[in-house]
Amino acid sequence: MTKLSVNINKLATLRNARGGSIPDILQAARDIESFGADGITVHPRPDERHIKYQDAKDLACVVRTEYNIEGNPIPAFTDLVMGIKPTQVTLVPDAEDAITSNAGWDTHTHKDFLKDVISNFQEAGIRTSIFLDPDPRMVEGAKATGTDRIELYTESFAKAYAQGKKEGIDPFIEAAQVAHECELGINAGHDLSLDNVRFFKENIPHLLEVSIGHALICESIYLGLENVVRMYKHRLGS
Repeated sequence: MTKLSVNINKLATLRNARGGSIPDILQAARDIESFGADGITVHPRPDERHIKYQDAKDLACVVRTEYNIEGNPIPAFTDLVMGIKPTQVTLVPDAEDAITSNAGWDTHTHKDFLKDVISNFQEAGIRTSIFLDPDPRMVEGAKATGTDRIELYTESFAKAYAQGKKEGIDPFIEAAQVAHECELGINAGHDLSLDNVRFFKENIPHLLEVSIGHALICESIYLGLENVVRMYKHRLGS
């Protein structure tokens, strides 16, 4: 079964645009879980422009499924995660001014750094995943870092699929095969949507989890949050 983790950053963006506490991030997480999601994802950034560090702490007392915290392992982020001890931490090499994630790790250049960070999280009982482009060489490098899983960065697939180029899935199939051979768990995320998630899931072997935020929240404006969560679960075959 491929699990659905819902990224609630965009709900926090909406709240922050006006100030106050509407929408209520904690209640949204509770509701999303009750609608059938298998997990909640947040990606706090240093400027706290959407999910705030305090949100991440407060959610730890609310989330009853899997809790995934994404981010660049700068000291403040590392301290946050170690204090919360979520189910999973996903390491993303974001620049501090990045609008959204736009590249995976170079697992060879940053091998020693990643090994140290991953080891510390694992010693605290936190499952680790690292954000990767669909490059078999980088997947092989991920194995050497000691990570538990990888998260395939799916923007290039989504763009190709929207243009009718289904061959855009091919690099992801190859990367997933290499990851499985390396005994790495496989997650995926970024620009997956109701339009493309079924095709992606059906073609990627051993896919454990997808993390979806922007598209899911946008689709919910028209279709309703409960309905959209259930639609994703159906497309994922669970």
